[in-house]
Amino acid sequence: MRHPPRPRASPGNGTADHLALRSNTVLEDASMEDELVRSGRFVRIVARGAQTGQARVVTVGFVMETTEADAALFVAAASGTTAWARNLLADPGCHVTVGERSFDAVAEELPPADHARAIRELILRYGTPAESLGSGPSFRLRPVAGELA
Repeated sequence: MRHPPRPRASPGNGTADHLALRSNTVLEDASMEDELVRSGRFVRIVARGAQTGQARVVTVGFVMETTEADAALFVAAASGTTAWARNLLADPGCHVTVGERSFDAVAEELPPADHARAIRELILRYGTPAESLGSGPSFRLRPVAGELA
């Protein structure tokens, strides 16, 4: 008996939306991702695929940075080969949804000191991560028109 394909945990390449049409299990996972984004605990990023140019969707954990001047979100990839991170490196323009807010943003790769701080804050918010968190790039998602503040 052949089983439907199992979704990978946090694929980072937008496959959850495409697979939702093929499997009830994945459809339930997509609904759970929607709820996590609506709750404000996770952020959904829509970025242009580095190779295809097509819209790619990923849901990831984040921490918010608020200063007197502006607000931004920090996100981090588990490895340098994570598809969503490569997409943001190739084209930093993206669309972000968190809670009830949705806005256009620019992804700025973090320098080493900010990268370490972002990883520390992500661990404090979400608990002990996979060993590889921080092995890939991290980004500041800065709203294009100050829409997050």
